[in-house]
Amino acid sequence: MFFTEEFKQILKQAKNVFVLTGAGISKESGLDTFRDVDGYWAKYNPMELASLEGFFDNPHLVWLWYLERRAKANAASPNAGHLALAELENLFPLFDLFTQNVDRLHHRAGNKNIYELHGNIFENHCLTCGLPYFEDIDIEIAIPHCNSCGGLIRPSVVWFGEELPADILSLSFTKAQNCDLFLAIGTSAEVYPAAQLPYNARNHGAYVVEINPNETSFTKFANISFRESSNIILPEIVKLIKDLKKYD
Repeated sequence: MFFTEEFKQILKQAKNVFVLTGAGISKESGLDTFRDVDGYWAKYNPMELASLEGFFDNPHLVWLWYLERRAKANAASPNAGHLALAELENLFPLFDLFTQNVDRLHHRAGNKNIYELHGNIFENHCLTCGLPYFEDIDIEIAIPHCNSCGGLIRPSVVWFGEELPADILSLSFTKAQNCDLFLAIGTSAEVYPAAQLPYNARNHGAYVVEINPNETSFTKFANISFRESSNIILPEIVKLIKDLKKYD
């Protein structure tokens, strides 16, 4: 793998690293993306399965889909890209990983400083009172309801038309504006407000790296863009950083 001298120097000098991941990093773990030609939204209507309106219209269908995705995420294993990010966290003084993914593979890979912009697929809460719901769900028996107020139980993911968690979103913009190295990995750069983060980082002086097999709307604004899968390029970047530090 060829890396430019400029890129090597950036890696050598970086102290504050911000990572933004999207569904692409989990593709090599066997989990579908959303916006690829063979992704979820090519197969399903997002407003039926990932919106409050769709949930009210047919909670049984929505729960079927989310329980299926939960089972797939649970069966999947972190790939080399996930594992490389866990190593990267230990190579820099400051490291923050903000993910649009709900599969928790970053947690299982070993990253610690993780912020979930879209929630996660393994937790549930009451639509009415907001209390978490910890019981097993079998929708063939019944749609789950809150033990406290009787409200409908929903997956703890952010749906279309809903706001991202305000505290995590605010923190992401603050940290993006203060990092010196930004990695945008496997994200389509189409889902706002998270898609604004690499632009914010670049505008505040960060060196922005894009890792994505597909060109995105952000590609031309990146300092450097790798047209490789993250499970290939990230282990190479980890190896490069270790070599640079060895001879520093």
